[in-house]
Amino acid sequence: MKGGAVVEDGFCFEEETHLTVLKTSLFFPGDGFSVYDGKGEVLFRVDSYGPDDRLQDEIVLMNASGKCLLTVRRKRPSLHHRWEGFLGERCDGMKSIFSVRRSSIIGRSSVTVELYGNPGEEYQIEGSFSQRCCRFYNTTSTNDMKEPVAEIRRKVDSSTHVLLGKDVFSLSLKPGFDGAFAMGLVLVLDKINGEYAEDGDVTDPTKADVPS
Repeated sequence: MKGGAVVEDGFCFEEETHLTVLKTSLFFPGDGFSVYDGKGEVLFRVDSYGPDDRLQDEIVLMNASGKCLLTVRRKRPSLHHRWEGFLGERCDGMKSIFSVRRSSIIGRSSVTVELYGNPGEEYQIEGSFSQRCCRFYNTTSTNDMKEPVAEIRRKVDSSTHVLLGKDVFSLSLKPGFDGAFAMGLVLVLDKINGEYAEDGDVTDPTKADVPS
């Protein structure tokens, strides 16, 4: 498959990998995230990005030890809820490595991701992030084929078989797809979804039919 490291080689796994994402929103929407691997060890974390306007527009993804891996930042002004990703901790003058935007400003729409490091490489996210049911596709192929590279699903407790709440969900990665890059996109989806709720628009910006 196309892809490979966007953020770091160490997060590109040789086998299909299932991560558990916990949204740690105790007081404000989007307080942060903790991401666990299959052994229950922390792989990524995001500290609070609560009510402060500056923090709402810029979010840092860290590894378990607190090293900054990726910064996502909202680009203003933008009608399409455009976000940009920066490698490591963003500073003035730094060039972004990818951009994320809504494919439409009205009605049913998906989210398009353009990767700058690999010219022409694009991804599309379809489904309902608010319902924790969406897929990431590599759409770079010239024959209009969409290659699935990651998927978000509601998580089921393995012992009780009970569907868990939406603050806990699964992020599945196809072999070779950068998990840190995928988690950066999750942060953007969460912010876009939250912005819709704040605007009084209950339509999920990524909502589209996703086959089961």
